[in-house]
Amino acid sequence: MASRLNPYISFNGDARQAMEFYKGVFGGSLALNTFGQIGASDGPEADKIMHAMLETDDGFTLMASDTPPGMEHNPGDNIAVSLSGDDGEALRGYWGKLSDGGTVSVPLERQMWGDEFGSCVDRFGITWMVNISQASVPADQGSSPTA
Repeated sequence: MASRLNPYISFNGDARQAMEFYKGVFGGSLALNTFGQIGASDGPEADKIMHAMLETDDGFTLMASDTPPGMEHNPGDNIAVSLSGDDGEALRGYWGKLSDGGTVSVPLERQMWGDEFGSCVDRFGITWMVNISQASVPADQGSSPTA
């Protein structure tokens, strides 16, 4: 898979309903993963959406999640740009350039779902998320999964 760039929307507890609505609008295939499925099965957010991805027959991709506990949800500021794929070298290069002069909120490192992921706000105030699929992350890179 090549790298892809698409919008990523954060919701305040209604990501499932929103993404099902968008599926009804655009059609396609919707994948939903909850916080409980990735290890947070005991908390009140277990049924909330950790990651959703809608891929349409027209080539649109829309990703979303519920805002995790402890993070603020600000309508209007709840959209980021997501870069994802399996070309680790290219994606790490984008990450380096995007985060240079910006603010890193999640360092680019291995996460509990197995991929390498990071989030930053670039020098222009745009939030970027970079996800490198597990197949391209060398075993000696990244840190152990975070809780």
